[in-house]
Amino acid sequence: MVVVAFAAFWLGGYVFLAFVGLLAVGLLWEWWGLARRITINPVGRAGWLLAGLIYIGLSCTMFAASYFLGILALLPAIIAVLLVIATDVGAYFVGRTVGGPKLWPRVSPNKTWSGLAGGMIASAIALLLLSTPNSIGRAIYLIVFGFLVAIIAQAGDLFESRMKRMAGVKDSGRLLPGHGGLFDRLDGLLAVQFVQALLMLVATGAVLR
Repeated sequence: MVVVAFAAFWLGGYVFLAFVGLLAVGLLWEWWGLARRITINPVGRAGWLLAGLIYIGLSCTMFAASYFLGILALLPAIIAVLLVIATDVGAYFVGRTVGGPKLWPRVSPNKTWSGLAGGMIASAIALLLLSTPNSIGRAIYLIVFGFLVAIIAQAGDLFESRMKRMAGVKDSGRLLPGHGGLFDRLDGLLAVQFVQALLMLVATGAVLR
């Protein structure tokens, strides 16, 4: 999956747009599969489907836009991917090593507050290495930004875990043997891109006024 993703990054253009489009379709399909298990009536399912169209639609649109906008975007696509990966890796190793109180045991029994802290630190370090700040003020800004990205990514992970708990399933899909579905792998990135999209919409509305 990583090879395919970075190949799409490298080729760019319509190939990248097609890749994001396929991701969006796959994510919506998995979302709908969860929604059918969560709700028992057409009205409830319609609400979940609408929520999925908004959440996944805005996230994937922002992901594609941030790739082409580059530095003009709040967080370019490739950096967003790397920060979410750093968050997951940091959270996993620190959580496994340190342990401690659970973050939300009823939803995700393996996640800990120490893991969240590890993810935040890893995200901040990754952003500092990618950005090479030239002042203390800039470094502090990047550290705080890295912390926020990690918190949002972990929130997205918990949100997806909550959906799976409600649906009574372990994985969102079976597309990736041993790793679940697309939603399982991209939950944190979706949340980061969704928040970016909301910020961009707010900023655009402010400019238009």
